Amino acid sequence: MFILYFLLLINLFFSPSKKEKIVIAFYNLENMYDTIDNPIINDDEFIPSGAKQYNTEIYRDKLFKLSTVLSDIGTEQHKYGPAIIGVAEIENDTVLYDLTRHFLLRDRKLKFIHFDSKDARGVDVGLFYHPKMFIPQLAFPLHVTLPGKSKESATTRDILYVKGYLAGEQVHVLVNHWPSRRGGEERSGPAREAAALVCKLHIDSILNKEHAAKIILMGDLNDNPTDKSIRKTLHTVGTYPPIKKDQLFNPWEKHYAKGMGTLANKDVWGLFDQIIISAAFTDSTNGGWHYGESYIYASYFMKETSGRFKGYPMRTWEGNHYRGGFSDHFPTYIVLEKHTN
Repeated sequence: MFILYFLLLINLFFSPSKKEKIVIAFYNLENMYDTIDNPIINDDEFIPSGAKQYNTEIYRDKLFKLSTVLSDIGTEQHKYGPAIIGVAEIENDTVLYDLTRHFLLRDRKLKFIHFDSKDARGVDVGLFYHPKMFIPQLAFPLHVTLPGKSKESATTRDILYVKGYLAGEQVHVLVNHWPSRRGGEERSGPAREAAALVCKLHIDSILNKEHAAKIILMGDLNDNPTDKSIRKTLHTVGTYPPIKKDQLFNPWEKHYAKGMGTLANKDVWGLFDQIIISAAFTDSTNGGWHYGESYIYASYFMKETSGRFKGYPMRTWEGNHYRGGFSDHFPTYIVLEKHTN
């Protein structure tokens, strides 16, 4: 009996630690509209009588292409794929519902959170979540007021804020699609800085109440990891330790420094699609979820295979011609880890 107890103690104290993993993803879906004319927004291109002759056949093909990617992201790290997936450039909850019901995704029983914003093009952000891994508690949009000299119109995409439990641990999530660079980086920059400031103020309000809050900011930020809106306004760093409680960790700085990106223009890669996390995620000693690794998901079938754009994301549209691709952005994801015995 003594030998049995001794062996049990040895097993308890010296058994190797295992790692649980969970995946967090973001994907710009590139003009994911339905085919129904909405008189409130400017969706005239994306209806059957529009310039693109957008119809049910194209819509179904787009659903198939996106579902192919969404069903495969992060499955090497977790059999169910991502616990949460932030998405951008979606018209409404109809397209989100149709994606969750697609045969490639149906078995995951994904749920989603979405609010209509006042963006002139009618595109919003949303959040898919796997109900076995994420339980939402609270959700609401954060409105972005653009500066008077901004080149953007009076309205832009809202930021989606969601608080919930990620596999038993409370997290705060902000899903973004910041104003574009149309008109030039310098002219459009103040609009993105305004969006970044809305995020920063909300994050600070959370940290003031909960110093070790776990916060995930994701989105198509239309800026690179080293740009002012991210480095200065969000107060990000690309390495740790050390890291201050009011700083955010941006794992995409190292990817960007290597020349990697999520979209390309004139042979220059940009890394606009980022997932940024609060300092609490960099502490692996607290027993909870902490940062493990970051990835750009760029499978071979999502890329242009020939011509001057070889290696670029295979986009959906080439002007008004249906190119039949996936998106003009590659998705990104991070892996969080937790040590267990």
